Amino acid sequence: MQIGAVLRRWIEVLATLYLAWDDSRRERRSLVVTRGGQNFVVQHAEPDRDAMLRDSKAGTVLATVPFETGASAELAHSIRDGFVIFELPVDKVVTRKISVPDQARKFLPGIVRNQIERLSPWPASSAVYGFAAEAGAADAAAIDVRVLIAARADIDAARQELAAHGLPVDRIVARGRDADDAEKNFGLVTLWSRLADTSHDRIGRAAKGVGIGIAASVTASLLLALWALVSTASIQSESEDVAARSRVLQRQVQAGGTASSIASMPPTERLWLLKTMSISSVILVEALSRALPESAYVNEIRLEKDSLRVMGLAEDAPALLAPLERSKHMTNVHFVAPTARGPDGKLFRFSIEAHVEPHIKIEEP
Repeated sequence: MQIGAVLRRWIEVLATLYLAWDDSRRERRSLVVTRGGQNFVVQHAEPDRDAMLRDSKAGTVLATVPFETGASAELAHSIRDGFVIFELPVDKVVTRKISVPDQARKFLPGIVRNQIERLSPWPASSAVYGFAAEAGAADAAAIDVRVLIAARADIDAARQELAAHGLPVDRIVARGRDADDAEKNFGLVTLWSRLADTSHDRIGRAAKGVGIGIAASVTASLLLALWALVSTASIQSESEDVAARSRVLQRQVQAGGTASSIASMPPTERLWLLKTMSISSVILVEALSRALPESAYVNEIRLEKDSLRVMGLAEDAPALLAPLERSKHMTNVHFVAPTARGPDGKLFRFSIEAHVEPHIKIEEP
């Protein structure tokens, strides 16, 4: 089998599953339509399914639709997303009864299908049917199967009539009646459903929608994957450029960044190197404020290239050297002038000089 045929079949299966899910969703808001005099009676289905099977009037009446007019706009809006079930009149249904052994319960659909030609007053191709099974009354080892049969022409006519009145039908059921007791009903049996009788056109429309959705999802996924690949390639290229530039600057710094060599560089590389070798005053002041104790007072700070000079007053001037060394921003910290007692006699005047490291350090890759 060709791949195209397999794909089409797969999409048709998905469309059928979607239609079944949609019918199951709408079935939670079921509406039962029956004939009553010269009107169609629309009622909410009873949540208790057993109660609905026992009595078709167990639900709450929603509206009545006269045969001469169609459903009102409000009713049409309220049933738009509902599941419409029509109960076929009893006089349109023929009931037959057969008995089968209890062991044949799981084969009932095939047994009834094989017997329908004999049971139906109409040709099998012109009849629709449903069945319900119950334990045998006379023999516990047997199953009584009640088969309800209706003419397909009556089913089609009912669907067309209801559609003309604004009541599109999703399922047609019949209430079986005991042949021995005309007043005794034994429950609703499904004769026709839209899902079971789904036309090729409906499946085709659903399959088309599913195919468009799958194609759109695949296209969006491919575009997203392509965008991710392009973005990754762009980021990788930028990273490689930055790494190459860093290696060039590394070699230039190691070779000795003299004024003449720096001046001979291209403008972009020269700016990058100057930025790399520059000293941040903000970071330096922050490091000083963290390293010096609160008892020390700074009167003057001078920064000339990579040389820093700090002058001020402190209670213990020699104790200032170690914290400045530990700041990792200054090296070769030393006094450049002897300490002397200040005017108040308590504080000592100091003058400290240190070598300042650049705030960006290029390391060997």
